[in-house]
Parts: sequence; C-alpha cells; structure tokens
Amino acid sequence: MKIKSPHLVKPHTKVRLARISTSDTGNFKSEEAAKMVLANHRGALDDLQDVFYASQAKALLVVLQGMDTAGKDGTIKHIFSGINPQGCDVAAFKVPTPLEARHDFLWRVHAQVRPRGMIGIFNRSHYEDVLSPRVHKLISSEVTRRRIDDINEFESFLSDNDVLILKFYLHISKDEQTRRLQARLDNKKKHWKLSDADIHERQFWPRYMDAYNDILSTTSRKHAPWFVIPSDNKWYRNIAISAVIVDLMQSLNLKYPKPTVDASAIKL
Repeated sequence: MKIKSPHLVKPHTKVRLARISTSDTGNFKSEEAAKMVLANHRGALDDLQDVFYASQAKALLVVLQGMDTAGKDGTIKHIFSGINPQGCDVAAFKVPTPLEARHDFLWRVHAQVRPRGMIGIFNRSHYEDVLSPRVHKLISSEVTRRRIDDINEFESFLSDNDVLILKFYLHISKDEQTRRLQARLDNKKKHWKLSDADIHERQFWPRYMDAYNDILSTTSRKHAPWFVIPSDNKWYRNIAISAVIVDLMQSLNLKYPKPTVDASAIKL
C-alpha cells in the first residue's frame, strides 16, 4: 500500500506527539480555500465507492482514534455523508459488555469487520483495549505488549484476506479540547454529548499521550499505516483524511464486474 501523505507514520518510526503540530494546515491558508477541495474529494469518493461496492474485490477498514472531542463523529459526517449508505457501516467501540469481556479482546472487533465491497468505519477501535486499561493500570505492561503483538497479527490477517486498513489518529491539543468542551457546556443542545468521562479522563492526558506514542510507534505497518492528522482545525482534518482515502481507492483501479446478461438484447 503506497500512499503519499505528510502525516504518514512510517513503519518502525519513533513517534513523539508532543513534537507534531496539532494546528498545521499544510498548503491551505484558510477554510474557504479548502472547501472546493473537500467537495472534490466527496464527489470522487462517491464514484469510487460505487465501483468498490460493485466489484466486491476488497473491503476497506477506516480506524478513527483520538482523545475526547478530537472529531471522530465530525470526520464521519463531513467525509462520508455523500456516499451510498448501503456500502458503508460504522461501528463504535465503548466499554465492553459483560459478554464481550468474557471473550478475547478482539472477538467483538472481528465481528464488525465488513465483507468485501464494503467500507467499515471504526469510531474508536481495538486500540481501546491497549489504551484505557493501560492508562488506568488495569493491565500489566506484559499484557499490553502481548495485545499490541496480537493487533499486529490481527491486522496482518485482515490484510491477507483483502481488507485494506487505514488508521487515523486525530491529533488535538489539550487547549483545543478545553475550548470544545466549553463550547458544549455553553450550548444546551450539545449537553447530551457530555459525560463524566470527558472531564475525568483529562487528568490522565500525559498517560494517554505516552500510550498513543507507543501504539503509533509499534503498530504502523505498510499494510496498516497510521496517519497523525492535525485536528485543531476541523476543516483541515477533513481534507487530510479524505485525501488519503481517495488516494488509496483510486490506486486500486477497480472495474465494474462483467454483466451477466446482454443488455442490448433486452426489449421492454
């Protein structure tokens, strides 16, 4: 999988999020200048998804990770709103249910991997099981390392079975998170988005950054790359992510399947 992006984490690269800008906007100077580009990406994605669905040659898994308010829901809304819902599914991974907790940690994840022809979006993902438990010291460093190894094997297995994997870490600053949480507090219509966890987890920000540094450094692979997307500016986040997805899908050069009937011979 060859994708050009300034935000790609090359395999075996040591990631330090503190050294990566959260507010970078690439060559774009303003949101206005980027609107047409995003519109073009949406249009291209609509066309590409149609042949992707028809060909049933590959599946696409888009993984979205980030701190609270990083914009996972907004990313899905702004990039995928134009495609046919028939060919796209979203799965959100929250705290495991009692049944899920009795299984291996990848059991519930594998069940949500979409078949060939489909785009699957993970709003949070299997990485949650090496993130929050580690931050809160619910699992040992040995278990953490073993789970990371399991994830690498799992993603390799998916790749071997025609699942394309793109993983995006939505990189925001703590100051930007503060602004977004305050905006929710100030707007009664957004109070439903608030939870005790949003506030409680902020005190563990340094631990989360350490955990993400480790995850990004050890699980970005050629067949399952990570991209660290500057996300303080929502509009740039959307362009940077949609550019990667469109680039990958265009590179597939997929074709519509051959017709099973001779349309020219049919008279209605």
